[in-house]
Amino acid sequence: MKIVADKNIPYLKGVFEPFCDIEYLQGDLISNRDLTDCSILIVRTRTRCNSDLLEHTPVKLIATATIGYDHIDIDYCKEQGIAWVNAAGCNARAVQQWVMAAILSYAKQHAIDLTKRTLGVVGVGHVGRLVVDFAEAVGMSVLLNDPPRERAESSCIFRSIELLRQECDILTFHVPLLIEGIDKTYHMVNEKFLKKINKGTILINSSRGEVVDTSAIVNASSSKAIGAVLIDVWEGEPNLSLELLRHAAIATPHIAGYSFEGKANGTAIVVEAVAEFLNLPLSGWYPDEEHLNAHRTIQIDATGLTTQEILTEALLTTYDINSDDKLLRENFEEFEQLRANYSFRHEVNAYSLKIKGAEAKVIKSLERLGFEIVEV
Repeated sequence: MKIVADKNIPYLKGVFEPFCDIEYLQGDLISNRDLTDCSILIVRTRTRCNSDLLEHTPVKLIATATIGYDHIDIDYCKEQGIAWVNAAGCNARAVQQWVMAAILSYAKQHAIDLTKRTLGVVGVGHVGRLVVDFAEAVGMSVLLNDPPRERAESSCIFRSIELLRQECDILTFHVPLLIEGIDKTYHMVNEKFLKKINKGTILINSSRGEVVDTSAIVNASSSKAIGAVLIDVWEGEPNLSLELLRHAAIATPHIAGYSFEGKANGTAIVVEAVAEFLNLPLSGWYPDEEHLNAHRTIQIDATGLTTQEILTEALLTTYDINSDDKLLRENFEEFEQLRANYSFRHEVNAYSLKIKGAEAKVIKSLERLGFEIVEV
């Protein structure tokens, strides 16, 4: 039994070697000829798992260590009897951290009182739910849009995308990339969408680059039809639009989910899936890394600070998003290298918070976001 795996999946090396042959390759260079004797493929988003790659190979399982799975041709896999699994929710807290840092950093730079703003969350799944937690913690009003959940749950908590365009000051997208169908998300933010949006609206995309029509959003930014763009994912990666980069208030190289914990979770999920498929004794496996268990401490004197100021200080201590923005702008031609060599960050729940002078409701908000309060 042979496995071919993306060489950049953290913590994977050494796990399967006692049980089977495994070959590590660069994800975007894995080819059909590499899979002639391969039964299991472990990938990230850079490996396009379609007929070109899989035809006439013995591959029986594809495990992707990512939330997204639009790089897998699901219809082809179904036709060929190839099973697949994704790491749903593995880095949701890392993406939440990125969104929180983006909003709080932008608000700090432009003196925006978030308690007077309404956030629209498009896609309320693993990440969207966590973003709602943040918005409510900081005191924002929140509107939700998720047509698949609305149909499935017959819930009245969801609103139309038209209402979100009219009512929200900030729109953040957390949807899968769907090319067609009733819930198509490909270019859902297009010229027509942007013509009906409130002037000054801030748009955030940390889902998939193709959810946004690049030319449309560049034109809207140029004409000041929208207030700002905060972006982590790019249409046509790794060849990002330099025009969009220039117009973006915050720009990072598709690393919103790049945390130590998120990567460990993703690898653990694919290891579990492969172990079950091959009946290997690896159930419950998780990386045994000291840094994953160690807590880091942040100290804050909250006396006289607003909830937003406290959250800003705490969150931006866990993640300096502006450093990633600067790194991309200075090295935009090295998009893939920036991702491959990225220094993973720790998520909020890896931090203990020593805080004094904060009200009980602020403490609850911080705990809700994942901080461990060790001293009040």
